[in-house]
Amino acid sequence: QVRLVESGGGLVEAGGSLRLSCAASGGTFSRYAMGWFRQAPGKERDLVAGISGRGTVTYYPDSVKGRFTISRDNSKNMVALQMISLKPEDTAVYYCAADFDPTGTTWHIKGGSWGQGTQVYVSS
Repeated sequence: QVRLVESGGGLVEAGGSLRLSCAASGGTFSRYAMGWFRQAPGKERDLVAGISGRGTVTYYPDSVKGRFTISRDNSKNMVALQMISLKPEDTAVYYCAADFDPTGTTWHIKGGSWGQGTQVYVSS
């Protein structure tokens, strides 16, 4: 199972930007679909971005489309989430997740492996 460590969370004003990073170890990184989930207090954990192992396919729900961008660098075993035009409703703990996909072609991810989470707080 791959080990994941997030970084980059913090406090930002509405309209601002943040970049989250996730470092992976313990597996062949390109054989894992990667994703970012978030969970606000009292709410379910929701997927906000997914990317295939080869980095060619991405997914975003409508709530973040056009504002969030997921990317990966397979040479560095890193996945990032660039967030712009942040809103107070983006406030949550953000989790990096991975699912094994040897084809490298799907973004579908449920979370076989999880990071510890990083807090993002967007003030109004």
